[in-house]
Amino acid sequence: MNAIQPVIELRRVGKIYNTGVPTPVLFDIDLRLMPGEFVAVVGSSGSGKTTLLNLMGLLDSPSSGEIILGGKPVSELSDENRALFRRDYLGFIFQFHYLLPEFNVLENALMPCRIKSKHAEQERRNEMIALLKQVGVEDRLHHYPKQLSGGQQQRVAIVRALANNPVLVLADEPTGNLDSKTGRMVFALMRELNRTTHKAFVMVTHDESYAREADHMIRIVDGRILSEAR
Repeated sequence: MNAIQPVIELRRVGKIYNTGVPTPVLFDIDLRLMPGEFVAVVGSSGSGKTTLLNLMGLLDSPSSGEIILGGKPVSELSDENRALFRRDYLGFIFQFHYLLPEFNVLENALMPCRIKSKHAEQERRNEMIALLKQVGVEDRLHHYPKQLSGGQQQRVAIVRALANNPVLVLADEPTGNLDSKTGRMVFALMRELNRTTHKAFVMVTHDESYAREADHMIRIVDGRILSEAR
């Protein structure tokens, strides 16, 4: 990817949910995110920030407008092709770690590669071990999720998001289920990985203190971008 090409671009994107009564959620969103940026999306509950993240993550389709990911239009892809784009271009970090209890730390971190192919798992193994070492769980590679603290589990989930070498990592309230000290540590790790891997990160958060430390802060109010600050 060209360094000056946006990782993802939204052009006049809108979203309307129709469950009997049409409910507009997002209006004419224009957004360009660049390689290596750490972006924070802030807004109150119901503002549309999670819907925006779902659209960027190809977990939902816009009602209007266009989304360009990795230089390719993705708004009208089939479900199968959207799944392939998610696998190859995106990494996800959720509020809950969603580690698989029957697999150890290294196996959980490599799971997206295993799903892709045996070759991908072998190819990425050493790099994933290095990332697990970077986030401080190198002595837990063969432990199972139940043997880890909440903070350790979320660190593994962060590394897992990088497994398939995505261009963009999307994090939905990744510190929301952690105490303040552990949450601060997890945020610092994401920033460190953002800098060392040069991957773009988008983090949805209610916490203004995290947002102020981002490279690019987007504030959403009632489904519209109220402000952007870099």
